Amino acid sequence: MLNDFNAEDLLDAAKVTLRITGFDFDGEIKDIIAAAANDLSVAGVVNIIPTEPLIKRAILTYCRLHFGEPVEPARLKASYDEQKAQLKVSSGFTDWGNGDG
Repeated sequence: MLNDFNAEDLLDAAKVTLRITGFDFDGEIKDIIAAAANDLSVAGVVNIIPTEPLIKRAILTYCRLHFGEPVEPARLKASYDEQKAQLKVSSGFTDWGNGDG
């Protein structure tokens, strides 16, 4: 499902999360969004659908962690790691529950 992933789908939400207006950082933010999706994919999350609330929240947390100089980076990392751990053990986001997976 990562092949269909488009960082543009979450750009506006990420900009709100990061409290950013304007377009100066759009390229960097899209790169961070793509990195988050790739990180989830490497962890075994296969259904990375930007409109899915749990996926969206994990990616936005990753953005907060990796953009600029975040406040409380250890807290954000722990939060992202927990979200990723929950996603990678859920049959709704992985293929381990499928007989053909």
